[in-house]
Amino acid sequence: MQAAFTLLLFLSCATARATDYYVSPSGDDANAGTAPRQAWKTLAPVNAKTFAPGDRILFEAGGRWMGQLKPQGSGAEGQPIALDRFGDGPLPRIEGEGEVEAALYLYNVEHWEVRSLEISNAGYEVKEGRRCGVFIHLNDFGEAHHIVLDSLLVRDVSGWGSHNSNSGDGIAWLNEGKTTPSRFNGLRIENCQIARPHLNGIWGWSQHWQRPSWHPSINVVIRNNLVEDAGMSGIVPVGCDGALVEHNRIVRPSRRGTGIGIWPWSCDNTIIQFNEVSGSDGTHDGQAFDSDWNCRNSVFQYNYSHDNKGGFVLVCTSGLKEENAGCQGTVVRYNISENDGGTAKQVIFVVGPCNDTRIYNNTIYAGPHINAHLVELADWEGLPSNTFFHNNLVYAEGKLTFAFGDSTNNHFTHNALFGAIVDPPADSNSVTADPQLTKPGAGGTLGDTNRLQTLDAYRLRSSSPLIDKGLDLRKELGWDVGTRDYFGNALPAGARSDIGAHEYTP
Repeated sequence: MQAAFTLLLFLSCATARATDYYVSPSGDDANAGTAPRQAWKTLAPVNAKTFAPGDRILFEAGGRWMGQLKPQGSGAEGQPIALDRFGDGPLPRIEGEGEVEAALYLYNVEHWEVRSLEISNAGYEVKEGRRCGVFIHLNDFGEAHHIVLDSLLVRDVSGWGSHNSNSGDGIAWLNEGKTTPSRFNGLRIENCQIARPHLNGIWGWSQHWQRPSWHPSINVVIRNNLVEDAGMSGIVPVGCDGALVEHNRIVRPSRRGTGIGIWPWSCDNTIIQFNEVSGSDGTHDGQAFDSDWNCRNSVFQYNYSHDNKGGFVLVCTSGLKEENAGCQGTVVRYNISENDGGTAKQVIFVVGPCNDTRIYNNTIYAGPHINAHLVELADWEGLPSNTFFHNNLVYAEGKLTFAFGDSTNNHFTHNALFGAIVDPPADSNSVTADPQLTKPGAGGTLGDTNRLQTLDAYRLRSSSPLIDKGLDLRKELGWDVGTRDYFGNALPAGARSDIGAHEYTP
């Protein structure tokens, strides 16, 4: 009883200590900052104070502040420190003007929630150092819990060079440490809009990505974000285990070079689902999705990819090295691809010693302007092995070819191949008749991931020859194929699985 009373008293006191602080263009830094009429004026007093659990720092709507916002202090479980706005009007603006590493910099803190701010960091071109809109950084910190970025507008982050320069990311995180390995537990980035970053929209990096010193971030969620006109890539988690990337829209990535819509790097058990990626136009790569170097068990499902010149999906790794587990167990299932691949590219590209890549029950449409490899398997200090291509529906009005090279143990069966498909692999169970899709080629841009299931152009008609013609992957191969198709229908709806991303349900 005494222990319970002591805990209650502690919680009551902790709550009582929480304070709201206000920042307004009409304020004064000599004020206490604890009421709208006693608001601070600049970022200086915010950066100078160490905040306590439950505190809130509120910026006045419509206000504008130059420089770097770098608040200090950590919240506690159930008592995060909040950055937010007060009043009505446009989002408060924090502008780094290209003079600072990050307009918002959270360094060695945890239990923070940041909402409803507009952040930019545009300025002259730099040739060294990092430049971000938002930078979350751990160094010899240990495990940082519960950091949330929600409903931010991050725009116009200038930078230089390629994706290896670390200059020009909208939202970036880094965990490192020589004495205390650091990682994130509960990092959430959601409902944000990132526009015109020089490099990447959302980019994470970890010093602990190598397998001998593997210390991945966990419970990382990136959802409901819009990334537009990224110079390189849209969303790139690195050094995570179990990251969830869902309901994001990536529009026109790879504007200035090598980039991909969404791709984990050195991650395990990543789930990428319910995303729309479109308009990639890179000089190299340029796919919508990628399971990249040192990744294991990546799952890409229920996504819509269209008009990406680099293709639909890349799976890649270089030859095995001490720090690299390879690229193993990638699953690509129940996605729809429309007009990906452009000219002289690949719709699906598997390169290097990737093992056990499973590509099944996808629907792929190639319009008259597409002239590409449907599947290319290539060398990168080693060759792909055990690549499975089952139950996929391919509708080609353009020209699609195959390039398997010297790859080994390829499995190709129960696919529907209709139209201008040249010299496909032998498949005695293939279906070459018209699949009778509702309106192939009419997917277009959805503009809202909540509308993915309304992509009626790629539903099967009731008379389709693909109904119940798929390989039973559960029974025949023992695979876990999930519980639903692209449209949310249960699997299977009939006696056997259908071919393609739609499991027809009367």
